[in-house]
Amino acid sequence: MAQPDSKKIFFENLSGAGKAIAVLTSGGDAQGMNAAVRAVVRMGLYVGAKVYFIHEGYQGMVDGGENIRDATWESVSSMLQVGGTVIGSARCKEFRTHEGRLKAAHNLVQRGITNLCVIGGDGSLTGANLFREEWSGLLGELVDQGLIEADAVQKYSALHIVGMVGSIDNDFCGTDMTIGTDSALHRIIEVVDAIMTTAQSHQRTFVLEVMGRHCGYLALVSALACGADWVLIPEMPPEDGWEDKMCQKLSANRAGMKRLNIIIVAEGAIDRNNKLITTDYVKNLVVKNLGFDTRVTILGHVQRGGTPSAFDRILASRMGVEAVLALLETTANTPACVVSLCGNQSVRLPLMECVQMTQEVQKAMDEKRFEEAVKLRGRSFENNLKTYKLLAHRKPESELPTSNFNIAILNVGAPSAGMNAAVRSAVRVGISEGHKMFAVSDGFEGFYKGQIKEIKWADVGGWTGQGGSLLGTKRTLPAKHVDKIAEQMRKHNINALLVIGGFEAFLSLLELLTARGKYDEFCVPMVMVPATVSNNVPGSDLSIGADTALNAITTTCDRIKQSASGTKRRVFIIETMGGYCGYLASVGGLAAGADAAYIFEEPFDIRDLQANVEHLTEKMKTSIQRGLVLRNENSNENYTTDFIYQLYSEEGKGVFDSRKNVLGHMQQGGAPSPFDRNFGTKISAKAMQWVTKKLTETFRQGRVFANTEDSCCLLGMRRRALVFQPVVQLKEQTDFVHRIPMEQWWLKLRPLMKILAKYKTSYDVSDSGQLEHVIRNRPKESDVSVAM
Repeated sequence: MAQPDSKKIFFENLSGAGKAIAVLTSGGDAQGMNAAVRAVVRMGLYVGAKVYFIHEGYQGMVDGGENIRDATWESVSSMLQVGGTVIGSARCKEFRTHEGRLKAAHNLVQRGITNLCVIGGDGSLTGANLFREEWSGLLGELVDQGLIEADAVQKYSALHIVGMVGSIDNDFCGTDMTIGTDSALHRIIEVVDAIMTTAQSHQRTFVLEVMGRHCGYLALVSALACGADWVLIPEMPPEDGWEDKMCQKLSANRAGMKRLNIIIVAEGAIDRNNKLITTDYVKNLVVKNLGFDTRVTILGHVQRGGTPSAFDRILASRMGVEAVLALLETTANTPACVVSLCGNQSVRLPLMECVQMTQEVQKAMDEKRFEEAVKLRGRSFENNLKTYKLLAHRKPESELPTSNFNIAILNVGAPSAGMNAAVRSAVRVGISEGHKMFAVSDGFEGFYKGQIKEIKWADVGGWTGQGGSLLGTKRTLPAKHVDKIAEQMRKHNINALLVIGGFEAFLSLLELLTARGKYDEFCVPMVMVPATVSNNVPGSDLSIGADTALNAITTTCDRIKQSASGTKRRVFIIETMGGYCGYLASVGGLAAGADAAYIFEEPFDIRDLQANVEHLTEKMKTSIQRGLVLRNENSNENYTTDFIYQLYSEEGKGVFDSRKNVLGHMQQGGAPSPFDRNFGTKISAKAMQWVTKKLTETFRQGRVFANTEDSCCLLGMRRRALVFQPVVQLKEQTDFVHRIPMEQWWLKLRPLMKILAKYKTSYDVSDSGQLEHVIRNRPKESDVSVAM
């Protein structure tokens, strides 16, 4: 496959020989920290550096001794799937003192450590930067006290710092997501989904408290993901009189045959007078005013626990590798940086710029400048809040605009988790903008058969957490039935189409575009939202459903590997879905800690297979007990999963045995992940807003007539932004034979998996090799990134 030209760094030219790198986790723990530690250790060893663990955070650095230990390749095996931090984390008062930092400097110099990778929150990173600024002075004091030799000052003259943010609160400015946030959302949504079933049984109201003393991200995003009736967050306290409005909303929902109510409260939620709003206050309010059977659930440290999600493992692995690269490239004049996520890219930002911006948010909240606080949190946070308000609070009929436009929504292709959240969002945004919404059952097959009916606000209640496709979906393309579809468009006066689906949806829009020459009925705005576990739609880096599938693969691989725990050495061959697209195999392999992943986009032959077997055999002889190999279902017609299994079985005799597993349709099933619920919700809302704009632009002389290329678009996530692209322009970027895009961004992640599995390779750093500045007001479209 053709890939964009990019600078490659070969590690013969970027050596860590003679350098010592230490990694520590500080402050609170977060799922994914272990994945970051593993990546730092393995990348550091890979480039020839000496790597150390600092146990118990800054406390361990101050105490020294056994707290600072050599890290080996094997010492980070089997920690990818473990929550928390295995090297320990602690808050250290002593490090805040000059004497404490002097002790820490002495302990580092004794081991020749001048490169620190700190994984923690803004306090931990601020402490690291202060330590860096004081470094030369501390060394001078150590010489004066006779604790180190004078030449050590010259030899260890500069301390280099790179930070990664580990915090479930997602409260650090400059990054779309912090390590641990996605996993915490998984824990919250698991609890909410479970609570919703019991609440429906008894017609109860539940008040849930989630973490977030100073940041409402978890509360806000979980409210979006479960369709909560009300959410209370510290950045945007409710207006005075909110109690009556909330009770009216709950009462109206219950009157509309909704059997449960969910209220989500961030632990730091406040009113306009900075007074704390507690869950007990909210509960008593509901009981007193409405008499509803109400329960309180405080999630507490459940949110910090459990195994990290696929997203957090991949995020932490990418950040860890990038942190080592940053340390190798840094000079004495380079400011301390933090590795951040922007869209789907790793970027380096000046650490203190991010810290200062984070502190500005709290200052704005303390001074009751709440709207400014929301803006300072970033466009992603702001967009989440706007989307929640749009979908959760229905305006009275009298306040709605009347557009007299009819819009049809349908799902096309295979089902994927998150489709229903996208439909719910589109229906409610459409109704809010005055349109009449129509649901088409069973895709274009249902369309030509006339399975079209109006869908109302209440009809999509509770859809966000449902897997599969509640509308029904088929792979049928419209070309054969275009006359009957045009007839149904005319019959129901359909003025616009929203198609949610995979590659078949893309092909369908191309066919409808062609049909415009013969049927005026198709001269209407048409937009597609990508939804497929295969993630193979041209024009979008991500598709709804792919994250849920990745989590299914990762969880299953964890269990499969665990099945070999304590037994003889074993290698598992796992087949994933994806058609000809290797996204699930490659990215799932990175998240699960695979030793190899075979995909169509990267051709392989028997020599490659043999080399992989030999590599695994060597590792099995020395250390690891389990091996994991993923194969995309259509990676090669001859080297099938059975063939690879038999080859590994034969060649591994005497060293390991092999097992195989075909994951199949379990990758398409299950409840959607928090990411897919929110990605589906926000991308679909944006698509509907585009439809409204296009309808206004193309309405002339009593009718809608849209026949330009830009009236038939795909809305996709490209790098850092959501972009509308005419489908006709995407034809040139598409391999129609294999149903994949010509260029795929995630192929750059494949060397990561190989590096972490101890293969010699090169790593593309073209996107991330330079320091960027924090941009407070990012471009308009960049608010919807992979960061939910």
